[in-house]
Amino acid sequence: MGSWSLRFAAWFEKYMFAIIPFTLIVGIVFSELFLPFVSWVPYLFGFVTFVMALGCGLTHLKNVVYKPMPVFITLLLAHVLTPLIAFALGAALFGPDSDYTVGLVLFSIIPLGVSSVLWVGMSYGSVPLMLAMVVVDSALSPLIVPGLIELFFGAAIKFDTVSLMKDLLLIIVVPTVLGVTIYEISKGKFKAWSAPVTLPISKIFFAAVVLLNAAAIAPHMRTLETSVILASIAVVLLVALCYCIGFAGSYLMRNVSREIRVTMSYAAGMRNISLGLVLAMGYFSPQAAIPVVLGIMIQQPLATLHHALLQRFFPVQKEEM
Repeated sequence: MGSWSLRFAAWFEKYMFAIIPFTLIVGIVFSELFLPFVSWVPYLFGFVTFVMALGCGLTHLKNVVYKPMPVFITLLLAHVLTPLIAFALGAALFGPDSDYTVGLVLFSIIPLGVSSVLWVGMSYGSVPLMLAMVVVDSALSPLIVPGLIELFFGAAIKFDTVSLMKDLLLIIVVPTVLGVTIYEISKGKFKAWSAPVTLPISKIFFAAVVLLNAAAIAPHMRTLETSVILASIAVVLLVALCYCIGFAGSYLMRNVSREIRVTMSYAAGMRNISLGLVLAMGYFSPQAAIPVVLGIMIQQPLATLHHALLQRFFPVQKEEM
């Protein structure tokens, strides 16, 4: 069973660029079937976060302390420059107080995506650095997300800041701390020991989060209004810019290896969109969730394109492999 389940997890990771958009479409088309289970989303997401954190220990986090610049610059680009671009883009297309603008900004301020770790590995980036950045950014999310929403929109939108912070603590920080603690206690062995069970379940739960949230916003996605088409164009531009910003931002440091440049490009380009969906549906309007949903459809295919461009124009040297 162990080998079969690990093969399934590897297959899921390999074809995630197609599986996740397909899951999204299934959730929208068959929304009535899945709506009764939408309340499960925070628990499913918490488990996915926990499994991710099982691969990160204090050693990985120490590297962040010893070499903080890649992390600092990446988070600055991801959560300062990108939100400014998202807000400007949304304000120009929909108006500064539009729900679509809120959704674009929300996409840019949610934590770095767990799936970026997979792409960094396939592109010969630094997996330990990427994993550490995801953990650090996730831990900071209860401060970053509500703080930036308040900064950008203030009184224009109403949401419960305290409840949002509590939910982020429960579905992000607590599972992360638990995973890192178990990594330390087991000296990193628990992840390998539990992988035949936890890995395939986490993949299924990840897809389920996307499916259930897609079902929840289905009524608002079925009409191809002009605003939805504009939102699609805006999300494509924003996600593509995120990858470019991360890669270009690595040149702010001297003598940076290809490994670090690749890692920073994926880190800035990919977001924890399943968390974005949870937050958008829980605290904002369904329209605010639409850019996040569109991000799901676009983020993975663009990651595939980014991987191909790296292989073509910035290939790994044999000594780096």
